[in-house]
Amino acid sequence: MSSQPSGVPAFNGHGVWAIYRFEMARALRTVWQSIVTPVITTALYFVVFGSAIGSRMTEIDGVPYGAFIVPGLIMLSLFTQSIFNASFGIYFPKFTGTIYELLSAPVSPLEIVVAYVGAAATKSAVLGLIILATAAFFVPLRILHPVEMLAFLILISTTFSVFGFIIGIWANGFEQLQMIPMLVVTPLTFLGGSFYSIDMLPPMWRTITLFNPVVYLISGFRWTFYGSGDVGIWASLAATLGFLLVCLMVVGWMFRTGYRLKN
Repeated sequence: MSSQPSGVPAFNGHGVWAIYRFEMARALRTVWQSIVTPVITTALYFVVFGSAIGSRMTEIDGVPYGAFIVPGLIMLSLFTQSIFNASFGIYFPKFTGTIYELLSAPVSPLEIVVAYVGAAATKSAVLGLIILATAAFFVPLRILHPVEMLAFLILISTTFSVFGFIIGIWANGFEQLQMIPMLVVTPLTFLGGSFYSIDMLPPMWRTITLFNPVVYLISGFRWTFYGSGDVGIWASLAATLGFLLVCLMVVGWMFRTGYRLKN
């Protein structure tokens, strides 16, 4: 016999939709910060890296340098925006004290995660597609595996949104909220082959770089464009799914213990 109380739905879709819609509305209220700024930043990257460096480094693995850096630029924005959207989304109720209303509402931890992570991943994936469209104005693009590209885009957006959700719960201030993205994720992204192939590195440094998890994400996403990457596509997919699984386990532990949620 089911232990679900009578009249209580197995999945509170209305609650999830309410949180999701609120988070999406917040993005529209801050459209300059959410959309315009990352697009302008990406355009500047194309001007600096695509023109200045691209004139000296014509091709990598048979791909023009300007086109080669497109997946890396999308990932750079995707990582930071996914983390920021999800972390701020759950941190703001903690900051204002409304987190207790959320925890006492008829929504389960799973539904809370689905709502906040879903909204953050949606905003990040849309931003990634906008940046992709922006890149088409600067360089000729070809996407050999468009379905896989879209799937990878959604998977990575979701993965880093869950990671951002963890940071939002963990953070005790706005400084901590920005510390991990700025001091950890961004450097790892720059060192993870965003603007170069790790095959260009000396053997010792290439081996060290393979311990950087971001390498696998960028490589897998670049494979969907050009059919080649620094590591195999299955290794990239396994690394991404493994990171997502670890993040989900951490989120589950946080809700079970009430870590920085109930105090």
